[in-house]
Amino acid sequence: MKQIPYIVLFLLGLACTKEEALPVVVDFDIDVFNDDFSIPVQVVIINKTRGAETYQWVFEGAIPATSNDRNPGVIRYEEKGEYTITLYATNEDGSEGEKEIVINIDDPVIIDFSATPQGDNFSPVSIVIENSTTGASEFLWAFEGGNPSSSTLQNPGTIVFGTPGEHTISLQASNGLETEVLEKTITVAPYLEADFEIDVAFEDDDYQAPVSVKLVNNSVSATSYNWSFTGANIASSTAEEPEIVFNSIGTQTITLTATNGKETKTISKNINILENTNLRIYEDIQLGINSAHTSNSIGAFFSTLTREVYSAAEVNEQVSSSIDIVFFGLNENFSRNRFVSPDGLSDTTFPEIEGAQHTKFINSQELCNCSASLSVVDFDAMNNDSILQSLTIDETPEGLQDFNGDMIPRIVLFETQDGRKGAIKIKDYISNGTSSYIVVDIKVQKESR
Repeated sequence: MKQIPYIVLFLLGLACTKEEALPVVVDFDIDVFNDDFSIPVQVVIINKTRGAETYQWVFEGAIPATSNDRNPGVIRYEEKGEYTITLYATNEDGSEGEKEIVINIDDPVIIDFSATPQGDNFSPVSIVIENSTTGASEFLWAFEGGNPSSSTLQNPGTIVFGTPGEHTISLQASNGLETEVLEKTITVAPYLEADFEIDVAFEDDDYQAPVSVKLVNNSVSATSYNWSFTGANIASSTAEEPEIVFNSIGTQTITLTATNGKETKTISKNINILENTNLRIYEDIQLGINSAHTSNSIGAFFSTLTREVYSAAEVNEQVSSSIDIVFFGLNENFSRNRFVSPDGLSDTTFPEIEGAQHTKFINSQELCNCSASLSVVDFDAMNNDSILQSLTIDETPEGLQDFNGDMIPRIVLFETQDGRKGAIKIKDYISNGTSSYIVVDIKVQKESR
């Protein structure tokens, strides 16, 4: 057999070695966390390179800036810019390769804007929009109920809202990769409305002159007020809720003109002022016997000032000094009854009260031997205090005597500590066990004369 020279075999072996050298195929991808290209940006490097044994990464503008690891993991960008990621890979056979990927890093979209009314917020309202968004290049505005209703300008300027209520202003800002949305609400005040209520003082609710009145202003969206009055102690006022006194009898007019600088509305209301009779009338007042009073079912104490009946539990420091009439009924048979001065309760079953007033009573006109006299007919016909003015109320032992329920109706005369004279008409005796009571009408002067 013919032998092949050694040198030939060496060359053939060398040729075979070169044919088996592995090429380096450089390839990699990047994955941006949450597809968020606004700083700070985190990027995962995915190495797909084949045939390489050494790696040289260069991360322009990133942290870290370089790496020799096959899989460098996550890199981070903290400044805006266009950056190149480069991989250079080699192996022992001398093969090499390189790849670059360019990445654009944006500023973050930080969205914000202000919506400020020009002046007041009464319809129509001009809202000045100031856009303070950063990192965005595209803007889309929506103005609910506004004019205009939308805009793509970075600063849309002034928007006019005419309809009262809440309106949403929406901004969508984007840098091409990232989009942020912000909504704010503005309120347009209701349309102007002029309105008020007439609040008559408690002591003047009979509308007899003089009548003190507080005007309760219920106007909506008003900033200033102009009042005018007829028959009052003042002719006009610019107060929000004036207090006035009507002295003139007849139908008087209250006029309110309200404005907010954009609208003006006017409303008028009437009040009928009556002649002063100086007489206060209370009808169908129930006063309980002593057991009804102490059990708190029906009170026996009455105040002509507060117009309230008080039972034992309701008599306290706040009301005791206003009580001027006390009825003492011994039992449900009404065999012994009398009206008692609040400061003279010691000979009754009622405890004494603090700050008690003294009231003169004539329980029995038929026994009193005094000049004061008032019949049932006179009581019923009384529509002013002229009869009461002429009466002289003298307390006598005979006039203070008890009475029973035989006489219906019965007229009891009295005079309060502040000199107001009055009469009580007992209309009925209601027998209901321990809750028995009498029913009375009372006529009393509003002021002493």
